[in-house]
Amino acid sequence: METRNIFENLSCIDHRYSASEEAEQFAALSSYISEQASIRSMAKCEAALVKAHLKVRGKLTDDIAKTLDDVAANIDPVEVYAEEEKTRHNVRALVNVMKTKVNAEIGPYIHLGATSVDILDTALSCRMRDVTQNVVLPELKKLEKHLCDIAERDCDTPQVGRTHGQHAVPITFGWSIAEFVSRLGKSIIRIEELSNQLVGKLAGPVGSYNGPSMIVKDPEELEAIYTGFLGLKPSEYSNQLVEPEYLLRLLLEMNVAFGIVANLADDLRNLQRSEIGEVFEYFSSTQVGSSTMPQKRNPWNSEHVKSLWKAMCPRVITFYMDQISEHQRDLTNSASQRFIADYVSGFVMAVARMNRVISGLQADKEGMARNLQGAGGKVKGGVLAEPAYILLGEAGYNDGHEIIRTITLEAEKSGKTFFEVLKTHEKEFTDITKQLEKLGIENPAQFFENPANYCGLAAKKSKRLAQKYKEICK
Repeated sequence: METRNIFENLSCIDHRYSASEEAEQFAALSSYISEQASIRSMAKCEAALVKAHLKVRGKLTDDIAKTLDDVAANIDPVEVYAEEEKTRHNVRALVNVMKTKVNAEIGPYIHLGATSVDILDTALSCRMRDVTQNVVLPELKKLEKHLCDIAERDCDTPQVGRTHGQHAVPITFGWSIAEFVSRLGKSIIRIEELSNQLVGKLAGPVGSYNGPSMIVKDPEELEAIYTGFLGLKPSEYSNQLVEPEYLLRLLLEMNVAFGIVANLADDLRNLQRSEIGEVFEYFSSTQVGSSTMPQKRNPWNSEHVKSLWKAMCPRVITFYMDQISEHQRDLTNSASQRFIADYVSGFVMAVARMNRVISGLQADKEGMARNLQGAGGKVKGGVLAEPAYILLGEAGYNDGHEIIRTITLEAEKSGKTFFEVLKTHEKEFTDITKQLEKLGIENPAQFFENPANYCGLAAKKSKRLAQKYKEICK
């Protein structure tokens, strides 16, 4: 078969991403979900079936097992494709080719008692388990560890919180990253669980073991031996297909993780806006930000992550649609399932790109301090209105919220800081200071001078979450 120049390929996954900074990830993915990997995983299933037949007959030897494994591992996709030109059936083409690779005594056992999907669905489960555990999860865990490092490193770095695009109460940068540590960490755990729950089958064209019952007295035992050779368990119920929800749940959880990563990318992109300037990505000395504006340092990697998510996320609809198959089986999932490989590839490449962003990400502490000090909209220091009102409530004021609201209006009108105006309300300020003293706050009279004093448990919880998920990722 003629080898095609990568720049003549149709999918951007096969040219732009395979030839760029995701080349390492492309090579890893190719080992598990390329067309060659797909054909060889089906061959591995056919070999497992032969071994199962021989085992129940007491004829399986180590030499035969090794021969079958070697044949499966070295099947040439070109040869299978050429045979398919004759058969117009991909599984039968594979079977015909495999029969030429083994001796005549073993040949009859290839595909014996199986229907195509006993091979196809079982092979797909193997591929998805292996690509998840050997490519997807390592890339996700690498990202999680980078996030844990930042959450711990910057647990005490003050930053203004934001809700509805407006300044809210103070947090720390470690706390803003700890959000993604926690969300992504839980998704990683779930992806790992679901990858271990994928199953296979050897139940025939309608799932009721018609064919296998002509070969052995206990078809379910044969099925268990077959799937066991592949490191899988049999599906509890099958028609011609394995129950689709096993794979669906794994893909859905990947999409959950993808959304979390896209959310992270979006937040980091916004924090790099010129008017915010709180974080910055690594930018090489030869890198160009704009074709016409030489000074630009665009957050393009974060933008690409979100863009990949936009391209891949809607495919979840197709995953749901593949749940439906008429009666014991139709072919409406045949073409659509082939695009699962594209989805997994897009996901992994987005995570890899996010890894490059996070591994070189730095907090601009001066920028964060500047924004926090001036936070509060038209009222400088207005982000401390919340603790002032709460402390008045603790002091017994029934109208504490209204008092503080009035003070913020006064500060806005006068141009003074919230702290400066608050101090002029001597009774309220005295009562607030007494409440701070009860809490053991150091320098209570100066508490409202610096918004960084009001960060709650941000530092403590950031560090705790970072340490928790670092341990889990081991």
